[in-house]
Amino acid sequence: MPIEIERKFLVNSEDWRGLAQGVLYRQGYLCTEANRTVRVRVAGDRAFLTIKGKTQGHSRPEYEYTIPLPEAAAMLDTLCYRPLIEKTRYRIPIGDKVWEVDEFHGENQGLILAEVELHSEADAIDLPPWIGKEVSQDARYFNSYLARYPYASWSEN
Repeated sequence: MPIEIERKFLVNSEDWRGLAQGVLYRQGYLCTEANRTVRVRVAGDRAFLTIKGKTQGHSRPEYEYTIPLPEAAAMLDTLCYRPLIEKTRYRIPIGDKVWEVDEFHGENQGLILAEVELHSEADAIDLPPWIGKEVSQDARYFNSYLARYPYASWSEN
C-alpha cells in the first residue's frame, strides 16, 4: 500500500523566496470524511485524482492517479466542495529532502505552509531557518479542512 509520510510547518520568514519557481495549483475535494479524502488537483498542465486514508502519526495511505486535464477541470467546476484551494507550490531541495512551500490564494490568502515528505517517521530532518511552528498534527492546516473552513474565516488570524 502506498504510504505518504509528511511533516507540515508554518513558514516564519520570506527567506525561502527566490529558491524555486512556483507552480499554480487548483484543487478541490469530492469527499472529506474523517477516514478518507478524495481530491482533484490541477498542477500546472497536469491533473490528478488522489485518495487519502486517515492520518496516524505522520503517515497515511495515499493513492494518486493521473487524469485528463479537461475531466479534472470539469470536476473542479461542478463536483467539488467550495471554496477550492488555490495556491502556488514551490519545491525547494535542501540536502536529501525536498521542501514544498505552499503560498495560498483566494479565501486562504495569508497562509504559507511548508511540508517535507519522509521515507519513514523516524527520518531526521534539518529545519531551514524559515521554518516555524510544526502543525503536522493540527487538522486545521490540512487542505481538506481549509476547503471547508478557509483561513480567512479563522478568528485568530
